[in-house]
Order: sequence, then C-alpha cells, then structure tokens
Amino acid sequence: MKILVVDDASFVRMALGQILMEDGHEIVGEAADGVEAIEKYKLLKPDLVTMDITMPVMGGIDSLKGIIQFDPNAKVIMCSAMGQQEFVFQAIEAGALDFIVKPFDKERIKEAIRKYR
Repeated sequence: MKILVVDDASFVRMALGQILMEDGHEIVGEAADGVEAIEKYKLLKPDLVTMDITMPVMGGIDSLKGIIQFDPNAKVIMCSAMGQQEFVFQAIEAGALDFIVKPFDKERIKEAIRKYR
C-alpha cells in the first residue's frame, strides 16, 4: 500500500514510516503540515494517509477536510496524542476512518492499516 505520512515532527514521520515499511508498505511521501499534506495528496495519490491532528500552518482536521473534498474516497487515519479525544471525534465526523494514539504501538498501527487495504 502506498502511504503518505503527515506529522510536523520529523522523528515521528521517520518512526511511523519505519513501522509501515516493516509491514510491507511503501512511503510515497511525507508532509509537515496540513497545507503540504493536501498538495502532496493531490500529486502523489496515495492509497492511505496517516495524519497528525496538531500541526502548524493548517491542522490535521482542516487538512482532512481538504483531502476529502478533493477525493471523497480518500482513506485517512488520524494520529493523536493522549488527551485529544475531542479532536478524534471531530476527525471521524470529517471523514477519518480510524485513529492511532501516540506514543505509537506497532501492532495497533499495523492492525489499523490492514483494515483499510
């Protein structure tokens, strides 16, 4: 599966990308904010996006809405830190398929991605 990894922290993108590659997925791109995520989604047309909720420039929920507006069938899994449950509900309402809580659990990530192959 071709995946776009979106997070403002480069170490998180690297760690998440490593877990996904270990599970046989291809990281087709990375983005550090929501605006970049929408641009890269349009350019790369990934099979799935992992999207951080809290980012500079444009947050994950607004970026999710932009991606869904461009592609109503987009598959987006949100990544949230503990204590961001209110944002998780907003993200699901906006079209996210699932959410992964940080710090990441490898098996939970793999399980979430496999559901949407």
